[in-house]
Amino acid sequence: MLALLTRMSDRLPAPLQRRATPERLALLAQFLSFGCVGTIGFLMDVTTVYALKGWLGLYGAGMVAYVVASTGNWAINRAWTFRGKHRESAHVQWARFMVFNLFGLVLNRGAYILLVTFSAFCAEYPVYAVAAGAIAGMGVNFILSRNLVFRRG
Repeated sequence: MLALLTRMSDRLPAPLQRRATPERLALLAQFLSFGCVGTIGFLMDVTTVYALKGWLGLYGAGMVAYVVASTGNWAINRAWTFRGKHRESAHVQWARFMVFNLFGLVLNRGAYILLVTFSAFCAEYPVYAVAAGAIAGMGVNFILSRNLVFRRG
């Protein structure tokens, strides 16, 4: 992804080319990779909500789905987005990921709960509430993951 962004930056107007430093391009590539992983997590999240909502209700299914999707996101981010940034064992890093992403959880599941509670449409079609929650928590989760979970070793 970084190679593609670098090639694309060569086609920018000169003032923008100067702003497209290697460090900024690397950060953008990392954020885009994080977003791709987040899309996979979104699919895991939605699938789990729909699979469990009849059994656990929307709130219980939403919480289980968050853990499933977060664990999947952690594993894929560890292998791809933040490859080689393993300071500790997988179990410790997973726990750090889950703890530091509690801030994102508040935004993510806060939006989800508000929408399924107060919007009949979102209660009927929870995919929209899951999407809103994912968008609400993405930026915070990226910053915390990059700076506190997947630090350079």
